[in-house]
Amino acid sequence: MSDMTNPFDDPAADPFAIAAQAADDIARITGVEHHDIALTLGSGWAGAAELIGEPTATFPATDVTGFGKPALEGHVGTLRSILTPRGKRVLVIGARTHFYEGHGVRRVVHSVRTAAATGARTMVLTNGAGGIKRTWKPGIPVLISDHINLTAATPLEGATFIDLTDLYSLRLRDLARSIDPSLDEGVYCQFTGPQYETPAEVQMAKTIGGHMVGMSTALEAIAARQSKMEILGFTLVTNMAAGIQTTPLSHEEVMEAGRQAGPVISSLLARVIGAL
Repeated sequence: MSDMTNPFDDPAADPFAIAAQAADDIARITGVEHHDIALTLGSGWAGAAELIGEPTATFPATDVTGFGKPALEGHVGTLRSILTPRGKRVLVIGARTHFYEGHGVRRVVHSVRTAAATGARTMVLTNGAGGIKRTWKPGIPVLISDHINLTAATPLEGATFIDLTDLYSLRLRDLARSIDPSLDEGVYCQFTGPQYETPAEVQMAKTIGGHMVGMSTALEAIAARQSKMEILGFTLVTNMAAGIQTTPLSHEEVMEAGRQAGPVISSLLARVIGAL
């Protein structure tokens, strides 16, 4: 499906009806009627898909209603259905639409709503981001304990009041720490991007309680909660944020940190998925 014919181009379209159609597409392509877990692979995390279990179907996300081509290097642009050794079905999403692409929030959260429509009750969101804690180093994985949404946007429409008090599941964070007790956690701040944050913006994020700064995840997590999914979030610290890191920031640096950390974080994520 090309972006020229994307159903979200119609502002009157029902995003949940589009997600239901997308779920039907996935069932038809994969032959799997129900998925248990959904995993969105952010920058640096793609290798985990190879370790989770047996892939029974891999296909371009553009074959599914409402999905477009990924705009960012590091996102593979495919969807996979994987069978874990324990018999769980995992929908692996390698196609993320970022807020800064300008397609609207409905497109940003479409993958999450589609995952919910396939039956997935657990949503694992991963990303690469800048770290603020000086004790962290590039290449470490961090659990997301909470977020601050600095996009001035929301996937909720109308008088839709959703409690976000325990948005990132403590139960799932504890499960992850049972696998790797060294895991730290922190508050993720989603900025709009695509520019990297200024040192002053990073200091603002730190002052209001943030520990990581990035350009994804928060809007998706809100949509997942609306769909009554249990949410686990992981950040790969790909660099130290502006003002803490004195060298220039670049996407190449993010990609290189992901490549170097890939084997370790992929193994961790696969073990966590296997325990769900």
